[in-house]
Amino acid sequence: MAEDVRKIVELMSKERGLPKEVIVSALVEGMRTAAQKRLGPQAEVEAIYDEDRGEIEVFRLYEVVEEVRNPEKEISLAEARKKNPSARVGDTIGEPVNIRDLGRIAAQLTKQILTQKIRGAERELIYQEYKGKIGEIVSGFVHRFSKRDVILSLGRAEALLPEKEQIPTERYHRGERLRALLIEVRRTGDPQLVVSRTHPEFLKKLFEREVPEIREGIVKIVAVAREPGRRAKMAVTSTDPEVDPVGACVGLRGSRVQVVVQELKGEKIDIIPWDPDPAKLVYNALSPAECTQVIVDEETKTLEVIVPDDQLSLAIGREGQNVRLASKLLGWRIDVYSETQYARRQDPEFLRMLEVEGLSEEVAGRLYDQGINSVKALAEADPQKVAEIGRLRLSEAEEVVARAREKLSTGDDG
Repeated sequence: MAEDVRKIVELMSKERGLPKEVIVSALVEGMRTAAQKRLGPQAEVEAIYDEDRGEIEVFRLYEVVEEVRNPEKEISLAEARKKNPSARVGDTIGEPVNIRDLGRIAAQLTKQILTQKIRGAERELIYQEYKGKIGEIVSGFVHRFSKRDVILSLGRAEALLPEKEQIPTERYHRGERLRALLIEVRRTGDPQLVVSRTHPEFLKKLFEREVPEIREGIVKIVAVAREPGRRAKMAVTSTDPEVDPVGACVGLRGSRVQVVVQELKGEKIDIIPWDPDPAKLVYNALSPAECTQVIVDEETKTLEVIVPDDQLSLAIGREGQNVRLASKLLGWRIDVYSETQYARRQDPEFLRMLEVEGLSEEVAGRLYDQGINSVKALAEADPQKVAEIGRLRLSEAEEVVARAREKLSTGDDG
């Protein structure tokens, strides 16, 4: 038996990577619980590990009393002295329990408790190992899938990559090696680790790995904005005037940035120089579009950016992506206008036209340029003409004209 216990402890300690004391504690608790179940809830049971002999011993405990009232817990002084002549009232006598008498059910219970104890110890070990690594990149293999979530194997631990933390354009395959940012470590649960590939910090950490100047603190990443899998913007600065922060991140012939782009499966990355002046920073952030003028409203943290007419779509980007990312990067609201749009907005009459329900700025601009340049002019206009100029359906034009007349009649035209 001694040899068996030692073998079990040695083997499980190596397999699970746990201290022998944890295995021994689990075995002792399993034996004690099994004996308790067999002997009944009234019985006082104790189990100990004899390190010298390598054996687990189980005892049923009795209190020595003058008169026995509870035979489940008490033993008379006379009976106690048969076992130990020096016994006295108030002492505790331990009666050995034959482990083999506990039966198969007890053995199964011991195994169950052992498994639970070891799993608990493993969870605590994983928690202690990873709790200080939140915000760092971990690497593992795609192990399995749970609905739309991905489970990564990191060796002893598993990590959950939830659907919301996955790059939408990516498809994962079993056995594929994957890197992700550790964002949560749980003490309980399975898996205990939660990772992300969409977090802005993931992009920063990838560049930190590729760019020595970032690791050395010469180049700093000040802000990151991402639309994962599609495009990202990153603002950088340098503590050394002789080091170009953008060039350091891009690398020779784009070598450094390409490594990050490949890791993110083709996500385009705009790297721009940081500037504490929001007006200057937005010039950089909206690149490659050129800005004619920037109007800063510190109170509302809003930037009005004016660009040449032929640069408007470039500044806004496909589906508004360029200006949306720039806004995230700065933490300011950004309104982009072409020079023509901005000039119109200097006319109070045009601004009043924009208050007409159902009239978009684009349509209002077409009408304004063709002489329908006030609420009054719109209310008096022929709906057919409004439809032609505004590129609207006749029913839509009639509705807009009707709303303009209503606004004019209620005196809400300013």
